[in-house]
Amino acid sequence: MREEVILITGANGEIGHGLISKICRENKARIVALDLKPLDESLTPFCDRFIQGDILDNMLLGRIMAEFEISSIFHLASILSTKSEYTPEAAHKVNVEGTINLLRLGVELSQWQGKPVKFIYPSSIAVYGLPDLETKVREGRIKEYQWCTPTTMYGCNKIYCEHLGRYYSKFYRQLAKDRSKNMLDFRCIRFPGLISADTIPTGGTSDYGPEMLHNAAQNKPYACFVRQDTQIPFMAMPDAIKALLSLEEAERESLSQLSYNVSSFSPTAEEIRRYVIKAFPGAEISYDVHSSRQTIVDSWPIDIDDTPAKNDWSWSPDYDIDRSFNDYLIPAIKKRYA
Repeated sequence: MREEVILITGANGEIGHGLISKICRENKARIVALDLKPLDESLTPFCDRFIQGDILDNMLLGRIMAEFEISSIFHLASILSTKSEYTPEAAHKVNVEGTINLLRLGVELSQWQGKPVKFIYPSSIAVYGLPDLETKVREGRIKEYQWCTPTTMYGCNKIYCEHLGRYYSKFYRQLAKDRSKNMLDFRCIRFPGLISADTIPTGGTSDYGPEMLHNAAQNKPYACFVRQDTQIPFMAMPDAIKALLSLEEAERESLSQLSYNVSSFSPTAEEIRRYVIKAFPGAEISYDVHSSRQTIVDSWPIDIDDTPAKNDWSWSPDYDIDRSFNDYLIPAIKKRYA
């Protein structure tokens, strides 16, 4: 008899750590974790099964489909924004082709099992592309349908995969004579920059925030790669996990769209620096602007409008900027490097 589970790809990543431990602590479901690298030992007790493998391996995905009755797929595996700019073709292969493989898996599973499979997809503010700082300031909080003109390969991958999710859930093989009812339930969250106390930053273009913290806690000097006045939205990792699980649990009938903004606080780089200096008075944090990365961050909005998420599935962050730093980030990071 096949086991009913949640499948989580990219299990070793920042979101994967928080999501797996949260699901396990709340006894929400059994977990099958998938990652290209061996699973972090801290996650092993939380997973019923770990499968080391590649989302580009269709034979592997077929074996997973045959063995498990998957109720939800949290597709977290991706190549992040900074690395994607150095290897754009590799990023497209993993971020797009890997997503197509999993969307097809979700369609086939929903048809085989005779019930919807939820496909939860984390997108990003990288899907937005504002042309200049004047426009960025003038536009303020951006809605989901505005300025979806990304300037990075990662942003292009994310917005395309959102469209693929809409296609696979609503229009897949729409002209086929043998087309059967499609029950894939695609749901997407566009995250701001995420800051975690539990994992090391891994190459996101918004990682100047967490990099300040982690370097200060280790008494290492840090040169921030964006200007002092740079402003984009951020979110503490526990709120990101809360958002994913809240959207997954929402009734399909209550959802008016497939992709949702979520937001929490929107500090400048200098405001983040002040929080870090207050917690680590000896920290050496300077500014050494990387022009290309600065241009990318400047194309992202100052803030995003998350009204639909609040209206449709009662989204509300638990962590404002004070609580994020004083109650979550700083105590945990101090403990980590003690």
